Amino acid sequence: MSAATIALLGQPNSGKSTLFNALTGLHQHVGNWPGKTVEKKEGTFTHNGKSYSIADLPGSYSMSANSDEEVITRDFIASGKADVVCILADSSQLERSLFMLADFAGMDVPCFLILNMADVAKDQGKYINVSAIEKKLGIPVALISANDKNSYEKFYDVFERAVKEKTKLNVSALEKEYESLNGYDEIKSSLEDNTIEGYSPMWLTVKTLENDKVITAKLREKLSNEDFNRISRYSDTKGAIAAGESKFRWIDDILKDAVNVTKTRATLGKLDRIYTHRFWGKPAVVLTVILGLVGSFIPALPVMGLGSLVDALKVAVSEMLAGAGYPDFINQILCNVILQSMSFVIKMLGFVFGVTLVFGLLEEVGVMARISYVFDNTMSKLGLQGKSVMPFLVSFGCTMGGAAGSRVIDNWGQKVLTVALTWAVPCGATWAIIPMLSSIFFGSAAPVVIIAILLVMILHMWITAKVFGRNLVKSEDKFGMIMELPPYHKPKWGALFRYVFGRTKDTFFRVTKVVLLVCGIFWLLSYSGSDSYDSTLLYKLGIAIEPFTKLLGMPWQLFIAFVASSVGKEGAIGVISALYSGTSYAQGFNEAMSGGAVAANLNELLLANVSRPEALAFIFAITFNMPCIVALAATYQEIHSVKWTAKIAAYYTLSALLIGFIAYHVGLLIW
Repeated sequence: MSAATIALLGQPNSGKSTLFNALTGLHQHVGNWPGKTVEKKEGTFTHNGKSYSIADLPGSYSMSANSDEEVITRDFIASGKADVVCILADSSQLERSLFMLADFAGMDVPCFLILNMADVAKDQGKYINVSAIEKKLGIPVALISANDKNSYEKFYDVFERAVKEKTKLNVSALEKEYESLNGYDEIKSSLEDNTIEGYSPMWLTVKTLENDKVITAKLREKLSNEDFNRISRYSDTKGAIAAGESKFRWIDDILKDAVNVTKTRATLGKLDRIYTHRFWGKPAVVLTVILGLVGSFIPALPVMGLGSLVDALKVAVSEMLAGAGYPDFINQILCNVILQSMSFVIKMLGFVFGVTLVFGLLEEVGVMARISYVFDNTMSKLGLQGKSVMPFLVSFGCTMGGAAGSRVIDNWGQKVLTVALTWAVPCGATWAIIPMLSSIFFGSAAPVVIIAILLVMILHMWITAKVFGRNLVKSEDKFGMIMELPPYHKPKWGALFRYVFGRTKDTFFRVTKVVLLVCGIFWLLSYSGSDSYDSTLLYKLGIAIEPFTKLLGMPWQLFIAFVASSVGKEGAIGVISALYSGTSYAQGFNEAMSGGAVAANLNELLLANVSRPEALAFIFAITFNMPCIVALAATYQEIHSVKWTAKIAAYYTLSALLIGFIAYHVGLLIW
């Protein structure tokens, strides 16, 4: 049983997730808030023999009703589900970061304040008098670095004090600021302590002045028409501005004599002069991401080598089982499904490990904020934030890495949309086979096909953003953000590696389940128990659906290869080779998983059996089909929604067939 429930409240980049992950480790559950496209993170941790529950509330800049995140955050706090609220502020930017504390003031819940990023503030030459701030606020305050476990004793100390003493924020100084606002006294006098449960009259009064739509709607239900009409006349933009100014004056008063800066003001460094350059900024960011992508392979290679070792075990295990007299069915399940799937997963996991480590490092040292800043205006045209450019570029190498890279996006709807758009980017495996097929069928005109694919990719992303964006990203989130670039700082390697290993382990278990399930189904469809392919379910299914697949421009063999490309793009060629050469379909499936060898006369087989329009349809269809089964699993891993994962997969499967259909008919007009 939980001794207490703690809610983490703070602005984006305040270190909430770092603290949450460090406290809970893998004892966390990620889902969505009921009925909302907002990520919900809950977990547990143990300290001094007691178990505590913790909720990482959505990151938001205030507690106004400007977004679902803000409404969910304040409703959770007001509901009384949290015994204590931990408010996080960035020590390096206290003037801005404490605005959340000022907006929280007036909520009737015990709380304490964590001043995070003590190391960054120290590097800036800031001395923060914690005792002075604690005395002014009347709540426990601790100065820590969430990425440094050594500073957690301070956190536990103030946390336990807050739980035990139920400490509440002293708002008397803030209320004096509010009392000078036009209409404040009249509105407050119309409210009682329990007008709306969980909110004080002071907090409700300020939100009324700020014209908070949700609060004013609730007050309309609680008050008489006369009282509501009397107070609502003060709700306007001027009230919001005046209230904001009062909060910042209160913050200034708290920090007065409590923060001493010994260094002179920061100047723009050489790297920032490049990143923020009007012309060179974007090329510099693209180069940074590409170098990061290439660098990801360095830590990935040992893990990928382990996957190859598992693959190499297949022959020895198969011979051992055959020698021991085990049935062929058992032999193939163990070798061609389980061992092959594990090899596939481990190889892909290596890349996830590399991407998470390298791009986690870029975020840790402050580079990711620059990437977000430089591309924020461009990405906002798709309803996304600047960080989305990183998953897009990584997806040219591996869609799974792109999906994993979307974890840096703090808005759930924008994260889902980003992942959905990464699927439209042809991955490295696609680029390995499309030029080859194009050259076989179109010779010197192959570059035209490649250019057409890139143009379709851009159009696909724009259409997909329109299709999914309306449900995932609210209009107020589509605008570019206002942000202050955080200072660069040294990484905490221990915290980074703990996070990377934890995430890789979690990804392994989630991805393995999906890959084993899907690969098992594919194998069953292709298994015949003999070398005869015409008794397999795959063959019978192919023959049955050919009248339909012909309409899409693909004979059944190409259509089955299209389906197999959902498992792995590089294996589609192996499947085509098996289907047109008449070898074992189960072996063809095995090739799909391992990207193995193909028939030596593949060129002749394709040219003899496939027309140019059919080839064009197949090329475009597999390019924009679901990237691979591991990318599917990685998508679910990141967005935590079966519904949206299925939606994206179905959308790409159907749209790929439509694109292939269009390409086929374009081909008929040409040839």
